[in-house]
Amino acid sequence: MTLIAEPKSMHFEPPLPLRSGATVRGYDLAYETYGSLNADRSNAVLVCHALNASHHVAGVYAGQDRSEGWWDTMIGPGKPVDTDRFFVIGVNNLGSCFGSTGPMHLNPDTGRVYGADFPVVTVEDWVDAQARLLDGLGIEQLAAVMGGSLGGMQALSWTLQYPQRVRHAAVIASAPNLTAENIAFNEVARRAIVTDPDFHGGHFYQHGVVPQRGLRIARMIGHITYLSDDVMNERFGRQLRSGLDFRYTTQDIEFQIESYLRYQGDKFSEYFDANTYLLITRALDYFDPASRHDGSLSKALAAATARFLLVSFTTDWRFSPHRSREIVKALLDNHRTCSYAEIDAPHGHDAFLLEDPRYLSVVRAWFDRIAAEFGR
Repeated sequence: MTLIAEPKSMHFEPPLPLRSGATVRGYDLAYETYGSLNADRSNAVLVCHALNASHHVAGVYAGQDRSEGWWDTMIGPGKPVDTDRFFVIGVNNLGSCFGSTGPMHLNPDTGRVYGADFPVVTVEDWVDAQARLLDGLGIEQLAAVMGGSLGGMQALSWTLQYPQRVRHAAVIASAPNLTAENIAFNEVARRAIVTDPDFHGGHFYQHGVVPQRGLRIARMIGHITYLSDDVMNERFGRQLRSGLDFRYTTQDIEFQIESYLRYQGDKFSEYFDANTYLLITRALDYFDPASRHDGSLSKALAAATARFLLVSFTTDWRFSPHRSREIVKALLDNHRTCSYAEIDAPHGHDAFLLEDPRYLSVVRAWFDRIAAEFGR
């Protein structure tokens, strides 16, 4: 059975206070829902997205080919997160470029496009905005919140900001904060964007241009970190597009991996907003719940009351299994219920998006237990 997705939007006029001290008012959040809310509204699952994803989590759009949601392997009728049993909500984060209010939209206070003036947002701000969306949907408590990568950080933050509103949390291929190496990758990508001559200090909209060169490089850097060395060697190795002729120029593409990265960069630069990229990578950098507790993750997670599932992948060097085990230890220090699966998969960080039967079986079994709580 094909799941048909329908984009929706909810408007919020009251100001949303942000951790930076700024506020955003008159904003919209794009979202989609799948399945049906049960009578006592106890079967809602919130899915939080990663850097370049959106509210289009599952299903396809009517009449559109190749429009599958980014986690369609995970969510839908009969899938691990079964929409015949759960009411699943995907929401696009504030500051993104896929329908929710962000740098490309008008600031209601000035009547001009925000551009670089869109305020800094954090993971905690996104969670606050998501909580308002749930209020608008009449959902007081989530059966579960889940996400991978940056989405996993949001799921973790939900259990700390609104512990009474979350019964379960799935944190997949994520971390309690970024390592210095991860922050460094983000900074190099941001420098590529802001030094693009077409960036114009973030107000490139007014000039009718897009800093595509910077976006291409940012995506190429990011994409390298999402794949494992094994996958790149298996898929591309040292393959040449044609014979080696030693006539290289700065624009030539000789190796297949070069062709692949340029293709990914070109595609990304056509649909993603440069200011959004800067905002989201900064939110990644800032996230660190332990920083408010003298660096102790155990103290930070003492506020959580949810039951947890954590999943990591052996070849994910950007969000390594060690980082998930840090969260597991902190939860066990607080005597919280926690399941942990470490999947031996070759795909690197992108493994959380792929159709690995062992991984999907773990998630399916966990959600089966949640469904049993409300007799489904």
